[in-house]
Amino acid sequence: MTNNVEQEIISIIADVSGFDKDEITPEKNIVQDLEVDSIKAIEITVAIEKKFKVSIRDEDVPKIVSVKQAVELVERLLSKVH
Repeated sequence: MTNNVEQEIISIIADVSGFDKDEITPEKNIVQDLEVDSIKAIEITVAIEKKFKVSIRDEDVPKIVSVKQAVELVERLLSKVH
């Protein structure tokens, strides 16, 4: 069972990358598999921040390589907020 955070992040990545949601799995490498460049990465980060009302530090962005890592980061940030 996938959680809402994962579904939302996949949806955001799909919107920005142009890939179909069905093609985006937690194991996908955001840069290599989904062709996300630095500009798109910023778009995705901003969209995630707005959606979940969290703040992702600039130095954390390059560390997010896979979809799963993005989900884990947001879940960590959300757990600190609530």
